[in-house]
Amino acid sequence: MADATRVLDRGIEPSPTALPRLETGRRRTRLARGWWRRHNRQVSLLVVLAAAIGIWQAVTSLQVFPSVALPAPIDVYHAFVHTATVGYLGETLGKDVLYSVLRVTVGFVGAVVLGVPIGLLMAEFDPVHRVIDPFLQLGRPVPPLAYIPLFVVWFGLGELPKVLLILVGTIPIIIINTIGGVRNVPQERINVARCLGANRRQIFVRVILRSILPDIFTGMRVGIGIAWSTLVAAELIAASVGLGWLVEQAATQLQTGIVIGTIIVIGILGYLMELGIRIAERVVIPWRGHV
Repeated sequence: MADATRVLDRGIEPSPTALPRLETGRRRTRLARGWWRRHNRQVSLLVVLAAAIGIWQAVTSLQVFPSVALPAPIDVYHAFVHTATVGYLGETLGKDVLYSVLRVTVGFVGAVVLGVPIGLLMAEFDPVHRVIDPFLQLGRPVPPLAYIPLFVVWFGLGELPKVLLILVGTIPIIIINTIGGVRNVPQERINVARCLGANRRQIFVRVILRSILPDIFTGMRVGIGIAWSTLVAAELIAASVGLGWLVEQAATQLQTGIVIGTIIVIGILGYLMELGIRIAERVVIPWRGHV
């Protein structure tokens, strides 16, 4: 292929045997570039993870920290396998994952189902905004952990206080993003819809609601991280099963390998749920980024 390229650069007609090699080389180059465009993010992620594990292994090999504080990657893997297969303190990792995922899902979905209508009402009706906004602004800076003693006293140690804690921690970001989305809808779109004869309901469904979907999904992507943070905090104090409970119990017995393995599991689960929201966003609003 190099010979054929040099021939073309000199303006000389290539031989019949050089043309197929040149075309094959160009096709391979196009295929390689297409593959890289499709998979560059995954490759970059693998490279970063491999580098992080390599640095981790080097730090543990040099004994920068005691093994009880930072076990080697292989020790964390063994602790993870043991927890997943045998369990820890009578509870299996699968059960902990199931309970935590269910709690996050219920609390997060509840925050979206309640937060979006509340945000729409606050954006559309000023009296509603004046009534709810003071409570929203006063409660938003309060960390969800501050509500745990009250929720335990009011609702006991069951599942309800954990779900409510996730809902309370997540709903402000959903409401605020929804309000911002409504207020950022270009007035020209509404005016055009009115000129075309659209009534108030049609303007809301076909103009406002579709325009704020990107803001709602952005709030959901931020909120899922808050939901997981809130859940783990709740399970540290008022739970007998769950990933947060597992971290707390393992830490009290200096089982650092289990702690690190559980933290990695929480990160993976949070990433997968956020990825699911991104996929749903591309399905629901495929035009985002193209208009």
